[in-house]
Amino acid sequence: MLENVTQFAEQNQAILWAIGVASIVAFVASLFTMPAIIIRIPADYFQHDTRPPGRFVDAHPALRLVLRICKNVLGVVMLLAGTAMLVLPGQGLLTIFVGLLLLDIPRKYQFEQWLVRKRIVHRPINWYRKRHEREPLRVA
Repeated sequence: MLENVTQFAEQNQAILWAIGVASIVAFVASLFTMPAIIIRIPADYFQHDTRPPGRFVDAHPALRLVLRICKNVLGVVMLLAGTAMLVLPGQGLLTIFVGLLLLDIPRKYQFEQWLVRKRIVHRPINWYRKRHEREPLRVA
């Protein structure tokens, strides 16, 4: 059994190095991006019945479309990265949460409200916000 693992590692050394480097890069990136994203969420974002309108509601329709596509692509990337960080170094749950915040999917806002009420999600988010002198997220 150990011989098979050693043989696999020798045969796939480049892939294993790439995974290791990608894991380190994702970990370092998450250390810098997660606080920046989390502190930008308005404190009352989760207290409404429907999702509050975005900042670009009055922008040109073409600009809104481009921004929406970019936001969803970034959301998918963060969701995948967060899922990988559940087993690799990084802040997996927070990255998944932020990725979900970025995606445009049906009933997302209700799911976000349900998720942020969970202590395992709410506490680290508010810890980040307090650390960066932001008001804690209020949940209904």
